[in-house]
Amino acid sequence: MFIGLEYASRLSFSDYIDGVKGKGENNFVDLYSLGGLVLGFTFGDKDSDDDGVADEEDACPTLAGSTALGGCPDTDGDGIADREDACPNDAGEQRMNGCPDRDGDGVADNADDCPDDAGLRRFSGCPDTDGDNIIDKEDNCPTVVGIPAMNGCPDSDRDGITDAQDACPNDPGTSEHNGCPDTDNDGIADNQDDCPNDPGIKKFNGCADTDNDGVADPKDKCPTLAGLANNQGCPELKAEDKAVLDFAMRNIQFATNSSELLPSSVKILDQIAEIVNRYAGYKLKIDGYTDDQGNDFANQQLSDSRAKACYDYLATKGVDKSIMTYKGHGESDPIGNNNSAEGRRLNRRTVFTLVTE
Repeated sequence: MFIGLEYASRLSFSDYIDGVKGKGENNFVDLYSLGGLVLGFTFGDKDSDDDGVADEEDACPTLAGSTALGGCPDTDGDGIADREDACPNDAGEQRMNGCPDRDGDGVADNADDCPDDAGLRRFSGCPDTDGDNIIDKEDNCPTVVGIPAMNGCPDSDRDGITDAQDACPNDPGTSEHNGCPDTDNDGIADNQDDCPNDPGIKKFNGCADTDNDGVADPKDKCPTLAGLANNQGCPELKAEDKAVLDFAMRNIQFATNSSELLPSSVKILDQIAEIVNRYAGYKLKIDGYTDDQGNDFANQQLSDSRAKACYDYLATKGVDKSIMTYKGHGESDPIGNNNSAEGRRLNRRTVFTLVTE
């Protein structure tokens, strides 16, 4: 409903409006005035929010909005009415219910814990580059598959030390040894221990020196007997023991053309057995020789069988066969003149040599 008051003056184009023509040469046009009181009514739909959409057609009749959105407002101008927009103040996408998705990972920013890094829905929008189910921002090794206990870093041997800090990543160890094991518990990590299965000392890189002679057991041919470094850790043979071996060379006797030991030889062999067993670590070489009398082949066979006879007897006296060797040399390497009886006697000999090789 409205009311109005009007007043107007109008100039005509003639002098005949009032029916009276003016006199004289000057013609005057007529001028008239009018006024009125106007009372009016309009008939139609109500538009409470004055947005041009009638209330009965306005989805938001109390909020001024857009005709395109049925009379509802769109604060962020993203084409989605505020009442349907999960983020009415931030321009977004229809697929995100009106919310923005800056990293394009399909997780709306308001629900994305990593809105600037494309991620996975199951990780609330955060990435897991190495696929170990630990999101990058909580993963200390985001590009390498790891385990939760190590904050996403790998620990291949499961010893509680990450591979990057583990000097032995494939063998379980301790932090004391930078992740390396110490199998023999001697305080020296296996990767620095020359004898990882036997307790030793640092001076010898984890190896023992059982006889305390300054030569580590692996290099010591006589590890239970204190010896000399220049003799591979073995003690030097005593003069009296050398004398026994030298005496045996000239006095081990056999029956003629036979490998049968004579009784006089047994006593000497007993002495040799005692010496060999005393020098643990030494090995015994037994070499048999003959003179040049007779057939060469027969002499070779005889010298070999005589050396073996000594070998077999010493074994019965407790000498380990593994530390003895025997060999016949026939009439080779004579030490005497085979043209004389004395020379031939010297050449018929059995040589006993203790060695560390």
